[in-house]
Amino acid sequence: MIEYRGKSMCISSAKGGVGKTTNLLNLAGIFEQLEKKVLIIDFDLYTGGQAVYLNKENDKSIYNLYFDLLNNSYKDLSNYTIKIDNYIDLLCAPKDPRDANKIDANYIKEIINKGKIEYDVVLVDTNHALNDINLSVLDAVDEILFFITNDPLDLKNIRTLLSILDNLNFENYSILLNNSRDPFKNYFSLYEIRKIIGHDINYSLSTDLYLKDIEKYIMKGLIISLDKNFANIMRDDYKTFILIATDLLERTSIKHE
Repeated sequence: MIEYRGKSMCISSAKGGVGKTTNLLNLAGIFEQLEKKVLIIDFDLYTGGQAVYLNKENDKSIYNLYFDLLNNSYKDLSNYTIKIDNYIDLLCAPKDPRDANKIDANYIKEIINKGKIEYDVVLVDTNHALNDINLSVLDAVDEILFFITNDPLDLKNIRTLLSILDNLNFENYSILLNNSRDPFKNYFSLYEIRKIIGHDINYSLSTDLYLKDIEKYIMKGLIISLDKNFANIMRDDYKTFILIATDLLERTSIKHE
């Protein structure tokens, strides 16, 4: 029986533009501060943004790993990952969308589990499409964290998505309300949001995390939470990220059959 070193979490949503990619990196930065080895897997296969954000060339990707698994030529995970720093590595989405089309969803769990053997934490990015690849990702990870915003369409979409997952007996998900995505949108109260989506809000990020100069970090490929002043300036949001991280590390996952 294989013993897994780490835990896996998918960061997902019911629509695009909710701050997943940036805050997945922020969460990776928090795990780094906890001295945990992190693998980021970008399963947004067609428009993956992790390599772009981090200013990395995706010359090797998930497709190369999948191809070698398919042909029994896989040797070591490090042959496919890109080193970001001493704690964080990245497994990129394919550069060529034609390669993304070739990836068989049946290999998703094996890819994620190979990360869990070698890393303390595997963080998986996806898009919001409910296709075979993304359903396989959601099924393979230990925990799912859905990002939502205070937006009517987003809330209606997540309500529908959660209803589908509940019917499929998914229980291992949490909800994060990202108030930093657009601090000027304040359509509903927290009570109203809970009522609309039919689920508790497990975590929230404040409007303080909204950065007018975020392009400075993006252009330089910097992870915001690794800024030396982050814990002091963004104190509440730092505590939220720490809580998410410790919950994942300490939680005994509830997995459906």
